Amino acid sequence: MIIYDLKCEKKHTFEGWFNDRKAFEEQKKKKLVTCPVCGSSDIDIAPSSITVMGRETERLKDTNNKKISPMKALQMFHEYMDKTFEDVGSKFAEVALRIHAGEEDIRNIKGTTTEREEIALTEEGVPFVKIPIPKFDS
Repeated sequence: MIIYDLKCEKKHTFEGWFNDRKAFEEQKKKKLVTCPVCGSSDIDIAPSSITVMGRETERLKDTNNKKISPMKALQMFHEYMDKTFEDVGSKFAEVALRIHAGEEDIRNIKGTTTEREEIALTEEGVPFVKIPIPKFDS
């Protein structure tokens, strides 16, 4: 289960619980997600720390907190990134600057940058983290 902080077009914030990002998007498309304050169905995910409780977490908890392998931890991290970050590819610096300037909604993004773009982001005060993410065959 994923708990998202949601925000309507009038900036009211509230919480929504969904099985995954796809479930949120499907319900949003059908206008099933509405603001409890004003009733608007123009809803977006607000920036927040996200709490995730999935089947894998539950299974690990039930096995007396056995340690997971580094490979499994990396795979779980990779899956989390795929589900909760929008991939903007090589336009990362451009999109990050627009978000930082308030020209686009705040959201989780991932992508690639050149060394020159990283310097520009740092100089502009844009917070970002550079994380190498391995690709998995299966």
